[in-house]
Amino acid sequence: MLEISIGIVIPFVGTCLGAALVFLMKNKINHCLEKILLGFASGVMVAASIWSLLIPAIEQSNTLQKLSWLPATIGFLMGMVFLLLLDSIIPHLHLKSEKPEGSKTNFKKTTMLILAVVLHNIPEGMAVGITFASAYAGNLEVTISSAFVLSIGIAIQNFPEGAIISLPLKMEGFSKTKSFFSGVLSGFAEVFGAIVTILLAQIVGAIIPYLLAFAAGAMVYIVIEELIPDSQTGGHSNLATIGFAIGFVMMMILDIALG
Repeated sequence: MLEISIGIVIPFVGTCLGAALVFLMKNKINHCLEKILLGFASGVMVAASIWSLLIPAIEQSNTLQKLSWLPATIGFLMGMVFLLLLDSIIPHLHLKSEKPEGSKTNFKKTTMLILAVVLHNIPEGMAVGITFASAYAGNLEVTISSAFVLSIGIAIQNFPEGAIISLPLKMEGFSKTKSFFSGVLSGFAEVFGAIVTILLAQIVGAIIPYLLAFAAGAMVYIVIEELIPDSQTGGHSNLATIGFAIGFVMMMILDIALG
């Protein structure tokens, strides 16, 4: 249980450290650096979805023989649909947009910016939670080491995300302290997502392959819907592509070498 608790907290710490940059930086993140970080986060999430979630989901379904792909397919599509529904219901505002998405509301711009990041963090928390739940269920396809690799990988890409939340809020007029705690607050969505997923896996162990693929689908949705469009808006989109390649390869190497 201690290892699970540590694994859940690691990504949250990454978000907090990134949000703390609001105390060290005077202005927003450099445009070119932001492009690289957005691409990097996309690469990490796509690689994690494949090696840490989808492949183990298929391997855990090998008793279905030629239909071993079925749980992964159903789970992946359900994850995409789930995030699509949340995206349509929860009022939120992306950093690069002036037009809010989701249900109509009178929420302030800053509140909707935070909700956009919370929406982003839920599937990441689910991914961490289900990998640890799978490892503790005794599934050989997912080890504690590979679960920690995923947790650390998400923490690394959460670091710039924390800064991308807190710095714009400061530019909107928030104090440094309030901007920092807003970034920290968004990180709790990952902890919540992880805990809920672990509880589901413990109640119905047979759905673990579906939950692994569900988390993968949810993360890929975020990459396609938010990260890649943001990284390609404006100039220097090639830097985002380089960042994607670095993030993808790093996560792939970590998962194969240490998992």
